[in-house]
Amino acid sequence: MFWEALGSVMLGLALSWAAAHRLPDRLPARRVVLASGTLGALFGALVTHAALGPGNAPGTLIGAVAVAAVVLSLLLRPTTRRMRRSAATQS
Repeated sequence: MFWEALGSVMLGLALSWAAAHRLPDRLPARRVVLASGTLGALFGALVTHAALGPGNAPGTLIGAVAVAAVVLSLLLRPTTRRMRRSAATQS
């Protein structure tokens, strides 16, 4: 279980670093993103390990990455677009 937890933390950290590097304008502060991805992966590993049981390290790591991705997706802000009025709606 220790190696699964360590692996999930490393994968969550890598995923959150990639998200913070790729989408800096749509995410909050880097520390928040890194912490959320790491903790999301650790929680995902715990839940997946409890569901699958011991001896399924690849499945546990896949579940950890999936939960980390979901947690990081909840932090995304929408892109800022200017709403243009069409000629038909202007009076």
